[in-house]
Amino acid sequence: MKLHYRKEGEGSPIVIVHGLYGSSDNWLSISKRLSEHHLVYAIDLRNHGRSPHHPEHTYQGMVDDLAKFFDDHHIERAILLGHSMGGKTCMLFAADYPERVEKLVVADIAPKDYLRLGDESQYHLHRTILMAMMEINFDFAKTRQDVADSLAEKIGSPDIIQFLLKNVAVQSKSKKLHWRLNVEALYNYLEEIVEGGNEKYFEDRLPVTVYPVVFIRGLKSPYIKDEDIPSIRRIYPDAQIIDIPDAGHWLHAEQPDLFMQAVLQCC
Repeated sequence: MKLHYRKEGEGSPIVIVHGLYGSSDNWLSISKRLSEHHLVYAIDLRNHGRSPHHPEHTYQGMVDDLAKFFDDHHIERAILLGHSMGGKTCMLFAADYPERVEKLVVADIAPKDYLRLGDESQYHLHRTILMAMMEINFDFAKTRQDVADSLAEKIGSPDIIQFLLKNVAVQSKSKKLHWRLNVEALYNYLEEIVEGGNEKYFEDRLPVTVYPVVFIRGLKSPYIKDEDIPSIRRIYPDAQIIDIPDAGHWLHAEQPDLFMQAVLQCC
């Protein structure tokens, strides 16, 4: 699969991999600032942004897509910066292709099975979000405000709704609105997204020390808790962990200056 991407700057390459519902568009300002120091590739994962849709949405599929992207663009080694689902993808890619990784930077996700958290997991929230997205009838939803109003019936967070609206696009022929996301595939593989990329994947590779690893977490986010740090260090004993105050899961958008300081500090 040929992934859509944005490219700018020059120097040592850094590949940015977004999270669930995201795209390279969400990383424009970060990419521009990083391009002062690096050749930056910001990609759209399968079923996201302007990349092709596929009926499967597994971490192995995303790792394979990323490996092909490295091959297609003749990237021998790169810094990997991945957020959330993209962070898990980068961890697994680095485990499979350590020789292609200069440094691994993981933003606000841990190598754990979040599904096992039960009611504390984000699974039910994401299931509600994806069901609300699938229920949008674009024959009647003519404007983004129509879409927002429909989503608000099921989703209580205005911030989440505004983030989802970035995925609404206009079809070139029909001029109707549609989701850029492959919502059905994401819904079908939601369990894989939430539970995959966990510590079991690394059991036969411990410890991972062949490339530097940095975790950046938002202190208001539930995704990397203090109790997760021992399991992170079991896999990555030399990992650096950088905290961003007053930031939740979308730490790069909520605290862009502090996030950039953290990234530049380790890159």
